[in-house]
Amino acid sequence: MAALGGIAAATSKSWASTVAENTAAANGLTIHFLGTGAAGKNMSKDAPNYRRRSSIIVDGKFFIDLTETVLDMVPSERPDTIFYTHSHSDHFEPATALKMGIKTIYLSNTWYDIASQAFQKAAKESSLPMPTIIPIATCSSVKIGDITITALPANHPTNYTFEQSLIYLIEKGGVRLLYATDTSGIPGVAARFAGIDKHKPGKPITALIMEATMGVGHEDDFRIFAHSSVATVAQTAKVLKETKRYTPPAGQPVYITHMSAGLHPANEQLPAPLKKAEDGLKVVFVAP
Repeated sequence: MAALGGIAAATSKSWASTVAENTAAANGLTIHFLGTGAAGKNMSKDAPNYRRRSSIIVDGKFFIDLTETVLDMVPSERPDTIFYTHSHSDHFEPATALKMGIKTIYLSNTWYDIASQAFQKAAKESSLPMPTIIPIATCSSVKIGDITITALPANHPTNYTFEQSLIYLIEKGGVRLLYATDTSGIPGVAARFAGIDKHKPGKPITALIMEATMGVGHEDDFRIFAHSSVATVAQTAKVLKETKRYTPPAGQPVYITHMSAGLHPANEQLPAPLKKAEDGLKVVFVAP
């Protein structure tokens, strides 16, 4: 069915098959989930709970993260720009980006040199041209067409001591989407610069996509220091909504992504308003 106000669209149906969908896509912010899984044990694609690594396309204009696992989900008309959240290999694969013809890359300035070296190596091995890599400072913004992307600090360490992982605030018109993966909760600095810190005047977000590496019944997993659980996301959404820092259109879910196959029980029941994103899902977020 159509994806209006955050309701799921069937992936087998043309995204522009009706006038209503065209209107929604023009006025809203379209998110195409290519993959919704977390790193972990390699699984067969035939497994019932198989998920590709987390990656999205935003409004057809740019990727956030990209790995080989999602290549079968990438549309033929694809963007040539990518924003990376961090350097972990389930999000960052230079060889795959080169194969996909990526020309422009944005990532945290805290690991620019590391990323540049990795891309130079991959470009030499593949004989493909180097993309332009643009370092961005934490809490700074970039404009891509009519979309503003603000890089915010995540709570997610990597192998590089001084690397700052990122989550992103994505704004288009009245839509303000917080895309938060990978991170353990929403850090205070990120909340403040996103405008959702109760202690400072701000502007509410209207949509939330947040990682839930750990599922229901796995809240005590050790990954809590670097990842979020279903309970974390539910509490985050509850507090933000009660304090009017999250004001979604009626009926719009909070989508969870970056789900570990081994940490989400079969037939898992999520608390409202949480909903699992699925590989291939397209959603249009509209302003309330």
